[in-house]
Amino acid sequence: MTALSRTRTAPRRSGRGSREERTIFGVPERFMRPRLVLFAVVGILAAFGVLMVYSASSVSALNSTGDAAYYLKRQLTFLLVGTVAAVILAKSDYRLWAKKLLLPIWGVSVLLLLAVIALGTDNDMGATRWINLGFFDLQPSEFAKITVIFTAANIAERYYEEGSIDWSTFIKLLVAGVGVPILLILIQPDKGSTMVLCLTLVVMGYLAGMPKGFLAIVLVGGALAFLALSLKDDYSRQRLLTMLNPWSDPYDSGYQLIQGFYAFGSGGLFGVGLGFSRQKYSYLPMAHNDFIFAIIGEECGLVGTIGLLAGFAVFLWAGFQIARYAPDLCGRLIAAGCTSIVIVQLLLNVCGVLGLFPLSGKPIPFVSYGGSSIIASMMLVGLIASVSLHSSLPETAHDSARRSWQVEADDGRPRGGRGLTVVEGGASAPRDRGAQSAQSARVGFGVGRAGGAQRRINLGPSPTDRLRGGRGGSRDTRGTRRGR
Repeated sequence: MTALSRTRTAPRRSGRGSREERTIFGVPERFMRPRLVLFAVVGILAAFGVLMVYSASSVSALNSTGDAAYYLKRQLTFLLVGTVAAVILAKSDYRLWAKKLLLPIWGVSVLLLLAVIALGTDNDMGATRWINLGFFDLQPSEFAKITVIFTAANIAERYYEEGSIDWSTFIKLLVAGVGVPILLILIQPDKGSTMVLCLTLVVMGYLAGMPKGFLAIVLVGGALAFLALSLKDDYSRQRLLTMLNPWSDPYDSGYQLIQGFYAFGSGGLFGVGLGFSRQKYSYLPMAHNDFIFAIIGEECGLVGTIGLLAGFAVFLWAGFQIARYAPDLCGRLIAAGCTSIVIVQLLLNVCGVLGLFPLSGKPIPFVSYGGSSIIASMMLVGLIASVSLHSSLPETAHDSARRSWQVEADDGRPRGGRGLTVVEGGASAPRDRGAQSAQSARVGFGVGRAGGAQRRINLGPSPTDRLRGGRGGSRDTRGTRRGR
């Protein structure tokens, strides 16, 4: 009494109920909705950033170059280059960059970071972070962030999902693959980028399934290391003291922060209007870059600043939804890492401008002026989109195996629970249920080959299970760890 199991021909159903999942442009809603939201919010943020760069820089550009739209034109050029790079990354499989080409990408990134130390310029900013290319000042640390995300995702997948390396090898690879680029960035010195990367790695580690205690130790140790580095030299110590009391030196170290406060105070609830900022008239240094959030507060008011933060909150939702439905741990970590690094950098800038954290010199992604920043930010979006475009959840080995199985029941009717035996390869003779072991009876599934002894196997995750993801770094029957 054997009945062939039916092949799944119905459309995939969502994990929330029995209704068929809706589609958008022929793509399951869970994939297409966050993708469309991501594209829309990035387009809005980038367009708003171009507008604010022009407004904040027009006066200084006119005085220095004679062209009020000088920074606007350059920002549009950088945005175009970044968009082209994002499209290329989105259409290519993220596994190509994170697996096959990871080693050459990592090598080029390290060489560029070494070139900054040997040949770099500080652009009168107090830190050597750029390579002067004549027409463009390249900041390799912005692109090295992407390399670090690739490397961390690759190593985490090898340990937590594939189980191909042990814990000691995992730590050694992290120290070499992730620690070396971060150390080279810190030497520049660029403590802001170092902090952004470290916090992003903590998020990725949590999602991969790292022990919470280990991550807590890393956070505490990182905070103590940051405090020690901030007190080590006069420049960093002064930034910390300025945050605590900018009025102690209002005409030197505290000048920029105080002028930013004036901008927020002038803006009030709805702002003075686009283009009508007074602080951009040579009062507020770096108004179109580090302190563009203050100009937004002055011209658009509290409503404008909250609207900007809301836009990035939508970006966070879209990025993590894409990460949630990624087809593998590597894609999940890349999408989550690229999303997290944008949000962490935003918060670092905003908290610095508001005097809640020492100034770091990090721009707001998509909004602040900066060639390397806007190109790297758009590349991050392209990688998130790549994960989304390749999240069609193709058939796995478990799915194809299930269709080859047969189901036999005592009375010829499909059953669940104890009365169900799965047979691989062909029909076998009916088995005596009483002869099954107690363990098999509890599980309710027996698997065997035609004419062979019955055996139990791991059915593997169903499509719904793969969508929901694993729990807290638990192990499957093979001992392989699964990410959160």
